[in-house]
Amino acid sequence: MTFFDSKVSKFRIDDTGAVQRDLSAYVTEVRGLPGPRALNEVTALGDGGARFIAGLEDVSIRVNGLFDDTATSGPDAVLGPLRTHASAVDFEYGPEGADTGDVKYSGTCWVVTYDLRSRVGNLVEWSATLQVEGTVSRGTF
Repeated sequence: MTFFDSKVSKFRIDDTGAVQRDLSAYVTEVRGLPGPRALNEVTALGDGGARFIAGLEDVSIRVNGLFDDTATSGPDAVLGPLRTHASAVDFEYGPEGADTGDVKYSGTCWVVTYDLRSRVGNLVEWSATLQVEGTVSRGTF
């Protein structure tokens, strides 16, 4: 069994110009992947227990990190404009890194929220909520 330290995890998202940006150096947490899917109940009279068929995925991803305003590649320059962008963008998440053969979760998403947090004595932080459009794919880099 192999275990991975999250310091090797990778998170990438396209900017408004469809250029993939690696935000890993600023990200402190990614959660919500691969995400839930609905199960529609189809239990009928006479069934001995509940029965279901697979429904739609409705995946929301939460990403938190440290603020940086580096032009074109920092999280503020990438996520800020995506909050009002007119189309969904691609993302990739590698929990064990992004080397050849590493597991990758990917898809297309909308940036629903991008929030900044400032508190005395702390670093400036951000959080973003991404709503997946369609399904999340599991593959490899």
